[in-house]
Amino acid sequence: MTTTVQSPPDTAKAPERGASSLVDALFRAREISIAGALVLLILGTYLANPLFLSDQGIKDLLLNASILVLLAVGQSAVVITRNIDLSVGSVVGLSAFACGTFVAGTDHGVLTVMLLGIAIGVVCGLVSGALVSFGGVPALVVTLGMLYIIQGVDYWWAQGEQISASEVPEAVLGLGSGSVLGVPYLPLIALVLLAATAYFLRSYRSGRELYAIGSSPEAARLAGIPIRRRVLAAYAFSGAVAGFAGALWLARFGTVVADNAHGWELTVVSAVVVGGVAITGGTGTVWGAALGALLLTTIGSVLVVLKVDSFWQGAITGALLLLAISVDRIVNLRMTAALRKRNARHDHGA
Repeated sequence: MTTTVQSPPDTAKAPERGASSLVDALFRAREISIAGALVLLILGTYLANPLFLSDQGIKDLLLNASILVLLAVGQSAVVITRNIDLSVGSVVGLSAFACGTFVAGTDHGVLTVMLLGIAIGVVCGLVSGALVSFGGVPALVVTLGMLYIIQGVDYWWAQGEQISASEVPEAVLGLGSGSVLGVPYLPLIALVLLAATAYFLRSYRSGRELYAIGSSPEAARLAGIPIRRRVLAAYAFSGAVAGFAGALWLARFGTVVADNAHGWELTVVSAVVVGGVAITGGTGTVWGAALGALLLTTIGSVLVVLKVDSFWQGAITGALLLLAISVDRIVNLRMTAALRKRNARHDHGA
C-alpha cells in the first residue's frame, strides 16, 4: 500500500492573503462609490439642465476627459511603484508645441506626429526614471526639477509664439475632431490604451512586479525583482503616454502655445489617487484612475453648466485628494491591524 503524505498548508501566507483581500475589497468599494457618485452627478446636472446629456454635451464630456484619462493611466504605473511623476503636464506642453512646429505648413501624416510625440515623452521619462531608479534621487525632487526644466525649454523655444490651427495638416486635425459611429476618436484611443494597460498589469509578470515593488521594495528585492529596471520602465511609459497626449492635444485643439497643460500635473495625481491608486504604492487599478479622471472632468463641466465660479473646481479637487489620501491611510492601518491579528492567531495556534 502506498501512503500519500499531504504537505501542510502554507499557513504563514494566509494572514498576508487575508489582509490583501481586505485591502482589495476596500479599494474596489472605492471604485464602485466613485462610479456611483459620477452617475448621481450626471443625473443631477441633467435634471437641472437637460442639454448636459445632449449628443454634443456627451461628446464634449468624453473629449474633455480623454487626455486626462490617458495621463492618469501613465501616472498610475509610476504611483503603483511608490513613486510620482510631476512632469507630465510640462511634457504634454513640450510635445504639443514640438509636434505643432514640426507639422506647421507641411503635409505630415498622423502617424509621424504620434511617433514624434511619443519619442519626446520617452526621452523625458527615461531621464526622470534614470535619476530616480539608478541615481537614488527622490522622485518628488527629480520630477519637480524636470517640470521646471521642460517648461523653461518650452518657453525658450516658443519665444511667445503659437502654432495656429490653420498651419496644422487636416489629417492631424481630423484625428481630434473625427468620430466613428458617432463616437469621437480620442475617447476610443484612451479606452484602448486603458484596456491594454490594465491587461498588462494584471496578466504579465512584469506588470505584477510593479505592484510588488510598491507594496514592499525590500521584499521585491529579496524576491529577485529588477527594481531599477521596472521603475525606469514605468517612468518611460508615463513619459510616452504624456508625449502621446501632447500630440493628441495638438489634434484636439489645433492652436498650441508654450504653456499648454500648465498645472495639469496635480490634476493628474489627484485623478489617480481619487481613483483608488494608493499614493503609498502597491494598490489600485488603472480603471479606478480613469474613473477618477472622468469624475474630475465631469465636476469641471458641471460647474460650467451650473455657472459656478471655476475657483470651486480647484477647491473640490483638493478636498477629494485629501479625502482619498485619508482613506488610503485608514486602509493601511486596517491592513496592519489585520495582519497583526492574524499573525497573533497563527502563532497562538502553532
